Amino acid sequence: MGSSSDSVMTDAAYRLLLTCPAGLSRSQLFVDFDSRHDRKPHSNLKLEESIDEVWKQRMLANPSLYNAVKFRYGGCTTLFREGSVQETENCLCLGLTDYRTFIGTNLSPSWEQYIVATEDDVEQCKHTSSPLGNGAIVETFDNFILVLERSHNVGEFPGHLVFPGGHSEPEELGISGHAYDDDKTFRDNLNSMISQEMFDGIIREVEEEIGVPAIYLSDPIFIGISRRVMNVRPAAFFYIKCSLSSSDILRLYSKAKDGFESTQLCTVPKSELATAASKMPGCHQGTNQVSSV
Repeated sequence: MGSSSDSVMTDAAYRLLLTCPAGLSRSQLFVDFDSRHDRKPHSNLKLEESIDEVWKQRMLANPSLYNAVKFRYGGCTTLFREGSVQETENCLCLGLTDYRTFIGTNLSPSWEQYIVATEDDVEQCKHTSSPLGNGAIVETFDNFILVLERSHNVGEFPGHLVFPGGHSEPEELGISGHAYDDDKTFRDNLNSMISQEMFDGIIREVEEEIGVPAIYLSDPIFIGISRRVMNVRPAAFFYIKCSLSSSDILRLYSKAKDGFESTQLCTVPKSELATAASKMPGCHQGTNQVSSV
């Protein structure tokens, strides 16, 4: 499948945690959702108590922020297909966290104190919230890539260029905790539903942020996970083909449901994608290394 789960350090801005240049469809990406992949509290009680203080300060500065449950990235692993020792599948290890803890750990001024000094990626970030964000490289019918300029009312990187995206939402599946049945069939079904939400979630984000109805979007192709080096923020990225032209999409953008999250939609020629990506937050920069566009 042409994928790799080895962490690759490319520069000071991002680290590639999983690369799938050929792309993975819905049936090729698996999920292991378990409390084992939740955040581990830090032994420093003052540091733990600071999470709530940081959140309160951010809420005072930006009252539009609100807390919500998120899927936490706890690493990835390789599964061998039944009856085979050579053919493998990629599996995302996901736990639960929330936006408040993300603000209080990853986005805290003291975020580096939560990092464990080790080369093991999962162990290194075990004390951070690390919600798994998502982003999409959306290519238009006339071969432009869609990029948003974020508004100044968002929690991360206001005013920066980004690919459209956000998060897949546990609440879309009625998940608010780990109080689920230990029955294997139930767990397998739940993991399958979460895997599908990874793909449904990015379609929903593109539709809400850009205003393009889902009927004009291809089924997403998963291309990898990039993590920002600064405050270790991970994000899963997808490639989506849109059957509309860039001019059609620009007209739809004015009516986007979540248009308040951005101030401008830019259409970037594919030949200039690397230049545009270099001005983005670190986790978005990494997509240019794994995209199949």
